[in-house]
Amino acid sequence: MFNDTIRPRRLRTSDSLRRMVRETRISPDSLIWPIFVAEGEHIYREIESLPGQYHYSPDELWRMVEQARAHGVSRVILFGLPLHKDEEGSGAWAADGIVQQGVRKIKELAPEMYVITDVCMCEYTSHGHCGILCGHDVDNDKTIEKLAQIALSHAQAGADMVAPSDMMDGRVARIRETLDENGFQNIPIMAYSAKFASYFYGPFREAAGSAPSFGDRRSYQMDPHNGREAMRECELDVEEGADILMVKPALAYLDLIHEARYRFDLPIAAYAVSGEYAMVKAAAKAGLIDEHGVMCESAISVFRAGADILITYYACELADAIRKGEIG
Repeated sequence: MFNDTIRPRRLRTSDSLRRMVRETRISPDSLIWPIFVAEGEHIYREIESLPGQYHYSPDELWRMVEQARAHGVSRVILFGLPLHKDEEGSGAWAADGIVQQGVRKIKELAPEMYVITDVCMCEYTSHGHCGILCGHDVDNDKTIEKLAQIALSHAQAGADMVAPSDMMDGRVARIRETLDENGFQNIPIMAYSAKFASYFYGPFREAAGSAPSFGDRRSYQMDPHNGREAMRECELDVEEGADILMVKPALAYLDLIHEARYRFDLPIAAYAVSGEYAMVKAAAKAGLIDEHGVMCESAISVFRAGADILITYYACELADAIRKGEIG
């Protein structure tokens, strides 16, 4: 006699079975760890707004390398904290700039580590905006010329990939052109394609010293209300030669990660930003949540939405969880 009771629970009866039929798979190879490199010496300083994350001067990057190796993390993205800033952010493309120093040091310590560089100007400008100012506005076309110089200087220092985060129009095409003209045809571009003007960035701005001194970034970063526009930005980056598309932040924009995955054939990255990390840390410290469990569940949600790559401050902890079979 036919039993009309449908029993999906059959596939949940053991850990071995649950792991075998998982729909979402996560690997340490899909994780990127953000690293803050500070100009100077003997700097190994915990970032108050991001507990467990540190500022490293180049001579202290061995600490990061050892930690990454111990946890099986082999991909990082670098952000720079220069000692001096100016109106044009000239330290961003200097041959001896802080990110360039960081790239060379990591490659010296760990040639196998894959090093991505954030290409932007906000950490380097005295006003904290992501480009060249014309009055109180960022001049798009002047800025993309500088962004191309920055990307080239990073590639010359040994970066494996560049990641423009500025949200200027046309910057992917200009960076691609500059890299190709200078013999770096094989350096990929991971574009911050749909980067929103988000309240989740607060801890990062403290960590990177990149808060704007006036106004905000809403004239170039995206309005959180606009999903269709986000897909248009992604489409433009595809047309301009991006190799990877990114949605930032992650958790509040899972719908757009999913939509990007559906529409585009390129790899999709998501950035679990500083505010996401800091909120979990704060709630865990207050005894309100299980930090490890929330960390794992949040990461799963990003990959389930369709991301191929996750940039996360929890990279080391997630790699451990994957290795232990807790997720993955």
